[in-house]
Amino acid sequence: QVQLVESGGGLVQPGGSLRLSCVASGFTLDYYAIGWFRQAPGKEREGVSVIRRRDGNTYYASSVKGRFTISRDNSKNTVYLQMNSLKPEDTGVYYCATRTSYVGSYNYRWALDGLYDYWGQGTQVTVSS
Repeated sequence: QVQLVESGGGLVQPGGSLRLSCVASGFTLDYYAIGWFRQAPGKEREGVSVIRRRDGNTYYASSVKGRFTISRDNSKNTVYLQMNSLKPEDTGVYYCATRTSYVGSYNYRWALDGLYDYWGQGTQVTVSS
């Protein structure tokens, strides 16, 4: 059974940094893509950043590009999200998600949460002074 466990959330001041981690178990390297979504209070869940396994391509929401960096450590079955220059609007619950099979036109659809098969329980990130 696939499990995704996030950690690293917390309270940080604007301009600060956090690094989220997602440890995957129940499958090894046989996933198509893995990454991060977030949901702010009263808003829909949105794609933040994902990485595709076969070529390492990374995808970012325009709102986080240049501030967030996704990376992976296959030896640890872990994906990270380094978040710098955090803003209050980055506040929300951050979820790790993975898609285990190929999907067409992924370049244009990566941020659709319905494409992902498994989800973690989420970790809270609060950016506030």
